[in-house]
Amino acid sequence: MRRWWASARPTDRAELQTDVVAGLPVAIGGVPDGMAASVLAGVNPVHGLYASLVAPIAGGLTSSTRLMVVTTTSAAALAAGSALAPVDPAERTEALFLLTALAGGIMVAAGLLKLGRYTRFVSHSVMTGFLTGVAVNILLSQLNYFTGVPSQGGPAIRRALHVITHPGLFDWPTLITGLCAIAILLALRRGPVASYASMVALAVPTIALQLLGTAGVVRVGDVGEIPAGLPLPHIPPLSAFSLNVVAGAFAVAAIVLVQGAGVSESAPNPDGTPADPNRDFIAQGAGNLAAGFYRGQPTGGSVGQTALNRSAGAVGRWAAVAAGVWMLVILALFSSLVKVVPMTTLAAVLIVAAYGALRWGRVVTVWQAGPSSQIALVATFVATLLLPIAAAVGIGVVLSLLLQLNTELMDLKVVRLVPLEDGHFEEVKVPQRLEGRRVVLLDVYGSLLYAGSRTIEQHLPDPTGVDSPAVVLRLRGRSTAGSTAMVVIAGYADRVAAAGGHLFLSGVSGPVLETLERSGRIDLKEKVTVFEADAIVGHSSEVAYRAAETWLEDHPTGGRT
Repeated sequence: MRRWWASARPTDRAELQTDVVAGLPVAIGGVPDGMAASVLAGVNPVHGLYASLVAPIAGGLTSSTRLMVVTTTSAAALAAGSALAPVDPAERTEALFLLTALAGGIMVAAGLLKLGRYTRFVSHSVMTGFLTGVAVNILLSQLNYFTGVPSQGGPAIRRALHVITHPGLFDWPTLITGLCAIAILLALRRGPVASYASMVALAVPTIALQLLGTAGVVRVGDVGEIPAGLPLPHIPPLSAFSLNVVAGAFAVAAIVLVQGAGVSESAPNPDGTPADPNRDFIAQGAGNLAAGFYRGQPTGGSVGQTALNRSAGAVGRWAAVAAGVWMLVILALFSSLVKVVPMTTLAAVLIVAAYGALRWGRVVTVWQAGPSSQIALVATFVATLLLPIAAAVGIGVVLSLLLQLNTELMDLKVVRLVPLEDGHFEEVKVPQRLEGRRVVLLDVYGSLLYAGSRTIEQHLPDPTGVDSPAVVLRLRGRSTAGSTAMVVIAGYADRVAAAGGHLFLSGVSGPVLETLERSGRIDLKEKVTVFEADAIVGHSSEVAYRAAETWLEDHPTGGRT
């Protein structure tokens, strides 16, 4: 606790005052964002406000990225809503609280297990396809509220097609109200009041409708009761536990952790201290645990709110904490006004935000990267549109792993190094067959794990029928060697020995040598000789090459067994 306080406490009063002031626009911006996120999750908008109250406080106190704001995000809300769509509406709210708490526990566990480094394995093309799909899904899912057309259920694209093909069902006061909100958002998106554009887009149409008394426009109070006062601690009931809840929790955790890593990169600490992704995992987990136990919905590191935090002049973590406190004040004073906000204005906020989230430049960049990136982009995008978000996340993870493996295999090759008179080595194409009574030095580019080892096996020159070949296989730079690599090396050593030759391994690290000795699969006495790597690049390979020449001299008739 003492160590945490030493890193968390404000350095001076002026810094604290600056952060307290910076937290106010973040809290004001969090009102429409929180309510809109609840619409995506399919629950009462007040639960987004509750999450926007407690999550910034819990996350702000524990994150290593000091300017990161942990609050509701559209992607997390959409994932939760997609997972809970099959749940009975009467039980969905309690299931959401449990999902949020479970997702928080998963995030904390990921941080404690130091899994932060694995976020880099998520392919850029997969993430671009997923986020583009999420943005389009959000936009399509709001057309019902935006036009006043009753929802028919099903995927967002199906509901959107129903709206577009039935213009006669439009409720024109609802549509006009939504269009006015969009006009306000677009007019105020640049300039000194940009931070408050969403709030103004909610307030002005709400006041106008109250004065005009237009009937038929659905308000927040029409879709659920708005409790008075502040949320009290609430333990989510285990009776809400289901496979949908578990799958949704894992999907939310995966989305939040990857997005949170992006937020950390976009908001470096002002003093240059590097962010710790594992600690940020824990911070986002803490935000979700707090939200789950205070009747809130899933939260994560928010790109938009973090950017707003920075533009408001925040200098430390206490701006996020202050934003949560300001939200408490707003809820205490104005919670009764939430129920009169038109749902179409929340839809307008989401539509504008979703359109702004479409990064066409990134899509073009990925598309120009080649067929594998194009396949990953399109597959993830289509999966996000047509499948539950949990399934789309799973497909994205599998695609990322396959892309990583495919890239390693494409970059993998074997070359021959021919010594020159000046002591250097010339890189030439590897022969299909070894040469009799000649030393062949081979270098390997790429991973030797799993499929990589099998691919290397196909690229090694064939020793069959060759008289007493001597092969030096360079393994410098490998810190580990799996069982597949052991099998491949042992098999090749047997084939070389069967031809009367000998295999030399150069540049072998200590851990790899220990694996070779421990495995017992490779004959390190009769068939294979190992030369450990040292600090001088190429030295062990040169020594191995000379040793291979000496071996040929000492075995004029070969070494067949």
